[in-house]
Amino acid sequence: MIRKKENQTGAIVIDLTGPDGNAYALMAYATRFAKQIGCQQTEIDRIIKEMTSGDYENLLQVFDYEFGDFVILER
Repeated sequence: MIRKKENQTGAIVIDLTGPDGNAYALMAYATRFAKQIGCQQTEIDRIIKEMTSGDYENLLQVFDYEFGDFVILER
């Protein structure tokens, strides 16, 4: 079935159980979102470094801390 694209309103939802939930995808999202909100490259580098400084749960916590105001992570 093909349908018209609807405008997204509200928070962005990322399904962690799908392909968007892997660490590399989340780091790519973090980079994209940081650029969209006007972060400088040094700030983006800091976020990615913090995300990769621990395990997957740490990555999720940092992502949620930085972008949780407009992104919902679903398990």
